[in-house]
Amino acid sequence: MNQLPLVSVICLCHNHASFVAEAIASVWKQSYPNIELIVVDDGSSDDSKSIIASTIKEKKEVQFIDIGTSLGNCAAFNQGFAASKGEYIIDLAADDILLPERVLGGVNTFIKSGAGVTFCDVMNIDESGHELGTHYKRDSKGNLLEKVPEGDIYQELISRYFISPPGMMIARSVLEGIGGYDETLSYEDFDFWIRSSRSWSYAFTDEVLVKKRIVKESLSSQQFKFRSIHQASTLKVCQKIKELNITRQENSALSKRCLYEIKQCIKQGNISLIPEFIKLL
Repeated sequence: MNQLPLVSVICLCHNHASFVAEAIASVWKQSYPNIELIVVDDGSSDDSKSIIASTIKEKKEVQFIDIGTSLGNCAAFNQGFAASKGEYIIDLAADDILLPERVLGGVNTFIKSGAGVTFCDVMNIDESGHELGTHYKRDSKGNLLEKVPEGDIYQELISRYFISPPGMMIARSVLEGIGGYDETLSYEDFDFWIRSSRSWSYAFTDEVLVKKRIVKESLSSQQFKFRSIHQASTLKVCQKIKELNITRQENSALSKRCLYEIKQCIKQGNISLIPEFIKLL
């Protein structure tokens, strides 16, 4: 057992009282034996903390980091990461669920590919747990109907979102190499994809290994709301892309991204950000 790579699951909770116990239990149901679980509560105002304490009370090996005042997802994750020791890391939102083969599948992909980041397919579910369909389109037999990009996907990630964040598993060396999540941002995934994919390859695990819960008030659901604060973070990431780009094709992809974001600014009422996006064209 000790020869297997240690995998750290960092379970982030913010007002997930209805779901956090199930998320934690999904870690304990893994077929892979060498896992450490770190639960981070980011200033929840509901019953999350008491539910976490009750759920893990018999599990002395579980680390519980109770952040009194909410720091935001990026800073909360970084605290969990600083306390972790695993060679591979899973960022588990407390409203999502890991299927039993999730960790084993990810470790196998890392070993086969030598990638810095792996990602799998995800089953979307509603708040009651009813299945809504997989992230990637599949036929009636479960076969993929689309080619999922792998390897050097930096330019592809500039152009479009195609990875479901809960499906990611990250090598520790990658997070250390980029200095963790950027705590100045309101969300982490786009920035992480860009900064990591510039230097590390990605590998896809062709299995549905995670259930992602679609919750009305979740961080991802705020992305396209009127006056969304996330657009300012998206602008910062696009500015980073401008600095990281090397080829003409990458600059063209950024221009297309900025045109898309300008349209979103108009829709969402974030007019003040438009001149900054125009500068990047």
